[in-house]
Amino acid sequence: MDDKTVHQHVLDELEYAPMIDAAQIGVTVENGIVTLTGHVRNYAEKGIAERVVLRVRGVRGVVERIEVRYPNCPIVGDEALAERCARVLAWDVQIPENAVTLKVEKGCVTLDGCVPFYHQKAAVDQALRRLAGVTDIVNLIAVKPLAQATEVKSRILAALRRSARDPDTIRVHVDGDKVTLDGCVDVWSEREIAERAAWSAPGVRAVEDRLTLA
Repeated sequence: MDDKTVHQHVLDELEYAPMIDAAQIGVTVENGIVTLTGHVRNYAEKGIAERVVLRVRGVRGVVERIEVRYPNCPIVGDEALAERCARVLAWDVQIPENAVTLKVEKGCVTLDGCVPFYHQKAAVDQALRRLAGVTDIVNLIAVKPLAQATEVKSRILAALRRSARDPDTIRVHVDGDKVTLDGCVDVWSEREIAERAAWSAPGVRAVEDRLTLA
């Protein structure tokens, strides 16, 4: 698919997506790589725009340069934002108590610590992304290894069989707590399915995605 067609499809998908003001987002495409510029109203909208683009056929990758600008919202100081983030994490039952520490600098929240499962690491990100004042999140939380390689691989393959249309085109290699996905998929959404399956297995701390579009 040529870049001109991909560009139009990306614009149409952004325009169709809820919660996104597509008029404020610029799009360029070169060799299937989409660059997003402009600004959005909050950090959550920034993530939505990236996910929307990745599901368009022909998109090989995204370079995200979107700025967060909170409309009609007073500037939140770093100290106040850090206190707000800490309270949100303390209230979230998915996140183990005292497992995560955070630092805030100019609205950018850096997370550190260690949790047993990847979904708990993701839950921290989800809990903070809608807070006013957050301009970026750097998630450095580690995941403790809990499972054997054979168990991790069997869980991933089972999830792929439930979700992907042709899981036999995807190869899974487990080395300790790292999972490597190889092979090819028909659409980008199947690549996302494979990644989610890998990250949802207990003990996985890193996923290398080498999948290509057929």
